[in-house]
This record gives sequence, structure tokens and C-alpha cells, in this order.
Amino acid sequence: MTPQAVVFDIGNVLIEWQPERFYDAEIGIERRRALFDAVDLHVINDRVDRGETFRDVIYAAAEDHPDWRAEIRMWHDRWLDIATPAIDHSVRLMRALQARGIPVFSLTNFGIQTYDLAATVYPFLRAFDRDFISGHLREVKPETPIYQILEETSGVAPATLLFTDDRPENIAVAAERGWQTYLFDGPQGWADRLVAAKLLDPKEAS
Repeated sequence: MTPQAVVFDIGNVLIEWQPERFYDAEIGIERRRALFDAVDLHVINDRVDRGETFRDVIYAAAEDHPDWRAEIRMWHDRWLDIATPAIDHSVRLMRALQARGIPVFSLTNFGIQTYDLAATVYPFLRAFDRDFISGHLREVKPETPIYQILEETSGVAPATLLFTDDRPENIAVAAERGWQTYLFDGPQGWADRLVAAKLLDPKEAS
């Protein structure tokens, strides 16, 4: 069945998201490992993705772990240095789909303030036909409600949604709901999938 809309995750699909890489460069691999063993920054960030205020969450965590205060605050103060760079080929695919008149939606675990911050340097984040951002919706992947919200709000039948995400658990829930899916492992594979779905031709997908 030909997809009627394409759904993009953002982290590691449109923008690289590798906090460990950032901290390795800033404080060294061994100290980064010690930090991440002592403080689960990813779990703390989940609270931001659920709609809590970015600065409040990160700065409170820093005060709760004074031995790592400066390093934890980097998650807030240097956030744009963590969420980088854009995956340019994926961005081109998004634009090519829209040039064809195919609706493109976001479905992303992203905080309210972090999304606004990212959009200041990645203007394509304001170009989706519809946004489904966890911080605003107070629901996150891979929990079912955020998928239901997209279906109900967009009015697009699940079987005609094509969704890409880099996390297998997020893809699995979409597939269970009847969505067409692609586990993102790089933009070229995603480009090939869009060509196979007859949404783009090879030149458009390059």
C-alpha cells in the first residue's frame, strides 16, 4: 500500500544525538564513564522529554550530584554542542517528500525548550506538516498514547503511515499498530526505502 504520509523521528535520524561522544571530547572517556555510571543523564532527560522545564530539571540534578555539578550543567549549557550535526541527506529527503506534496510529520521524544532551542539552528524543525513532540503532548515513545494521538489528529490510516526511527522499540510499537516502518541505520538506507515505496525517484532521493 502506498504511504500517504511519512513520519520522521528526529534524534539520530535528522540530527545526530550522541551525548557520550560530546562528553568524551570534553572530559575524556574514563571520566565520562564515571559520570554516566554515577548519574543516569538519559533518564533525567526523559523528564524533559515528558514536558518538565529543561533548566529546572538539569540544574536540580546538578545540585543533587555536587561532585559532578559542572559536568551535569553542560547538558543544559552546551546542549547545542551535543545535538549536532544535522544529518543533511535525511533533511534533503524530508524536503524532497514535501516537494512532491507528501505530508511529513515529526514523532519525537523532545523537550519543549530543547526543541525551541534546536529550531534556532535547524530551521527544518519548523517545516513539518504536523508536529508530534513529546514535551508538548506529555506522552513519549514507545508508549502507545503518542502513536494514537498522531493517528487521531492526522486522520491518516495507520496502514498508510511510513515511519522511520533509530530505536527498535519505537519501531515495534508502530508496526504493531499497522504502520509501515523502517529502522533507521543511515540516510542511504532510508532513501532506498522511500524509492522502494515509490515516494521518490532515485535522483530525488540522492
